[in-house]
Amino acid sequence: MDKPLFEILAYEPTELGVLCLRRRQLLCEPGTVITEVTLNHEFLMSSYLTASERALSEVALAMHAGTDLRVLVGGLGLGYTARAALQSDRVTRCEVIEYLPQVIGWLSQGMVPLSEELNAESRLHVTHGDVYQKLLSPPEESHDLILIDVDHSPDENLGKANGQFYTADGLRRAKLHLAEGGILGVWSYAESSPFVDALGEAFREVRVEPVTVFNNLINVEQTDWLFFAHD
Repeated sequence: MDKPLFEILAYEPTELGVLCLRRRQLLCEPGTVITEVTLNHEFLMSSYLTASERALSEVALAMHAGTDLRVLVGGLGLGYTARAALQSDRVTRCEVIEYLPQVIGWLSQGMVPLSEELNAESRLHVTHGDVYQKLLSPPEESHDLILIDVDHSPDENLGKANGQFYTADGLRRAKLHLAEGGILGVWSYAESSPFVDALGEAFREVRVEPVTVFNNLINVEQTDWLFFAHD
């Protein structure tokens, strides 16, 4: 039997609103099936265009010359940032902190495209929690890479409490969680000059990487923004 053109895999209330996991075939590319997530009926992420999520790990890894790297990822999503980190044999541990337990359940139950691969990865450790709360608290351990993909942008947060992280003071506190030579990376769908300024107050070096792809679903080029900082 053919798979349905559109399928709701999960529709669940959360602290942030109604979360939906759906799968659909693309009418413009027959046979191509993608998985999407919406929050409060607004598009959040997709398995179709993942270049910027993967680049968040790839660029940070290219910036760090070390081995036996310990990576902290804020936000599991569909798992593409974590997977890109784990594709490097220089990474010995990748810890993912995800705020929504429903998203963790999707992975463990095999409901997302990368489930089989990620569930078999011994270096991956997924925990339920608030990555911002962790980074704003005194560190209990250090990480070589800290990669954040939670909010839409530094100026458009999913939760009001998240905003403290994007300030110079919040970034200085987060920096304490980095090992010597460590890299902080943050994903955003939009540019943010105030965030660049805050990074410049907290770190010696700041790098901004636009990632542009052509989205043939809506026939436009779209650019996501990656912010990196280190001392």
